[in-house]
Amino acid sequence: MPINKQADENAVGPIVSAAILASGAMPAVSELEFALNATTNAWHRWMVRCASAAGTVGLTAIDVLVLHHVFHRGREKTLADLCLLTSIEDTHLVNYSIKKLAGMKLVKTGRRGKEKTVSITAEGEKACKRYHQIRETLLIESMKTMGLDEVEVSRLAGLLRSLSGQYDQAARAAASL
Repeated sequence: MPINKQADENAVGPIVSAAILASGAMPAVSELEFALNATTNAWHRWMVRCASAAGTVGLTAIDVLVLHHVFHRGREKTLADLCLLTSIEDTHLVNYSIKKLAGMKLVKTGRRGKEKTVSITAEGEKACKRYHQIRETLLIESMKTMGLDEVEVSRLAGLLRSLSGQYDQAARAAASL
């Protein structure tokens, strides 16, 4: 038996989310979906555990995202802003996070006309800065040892943002069926 044939018989093949999804016209998308799922879940675990290590115990991944978006650029945000920034359609999920963070004194709410606004508190700013310190030490330093090309990482981020648009468009089309 030729060596190449032996290698082919022992090959596991691509890692996909489901064989039926990989059997279509673009199997690589199933590989991407599997990787996105694994990465998203690992990222969510990381955010929760990093926040806990920073002293902000009991937050969910959405809470951490909302907190950092509220802190971003030091400007107050509206509920609509936060839903757009987090790409979360269900406003009640973001609103629940705002209430939870406000109860923990990490953000404060206000009003601009009829709109609810959210801004960071001194305690929220302190939590974000501590999270940042831990992130730099535990995650970024480790990633830097991998020798990742930052330009390539940035390009990948742009590609993922573009792909998110494809999924959003397909979701709209599916909703019309």
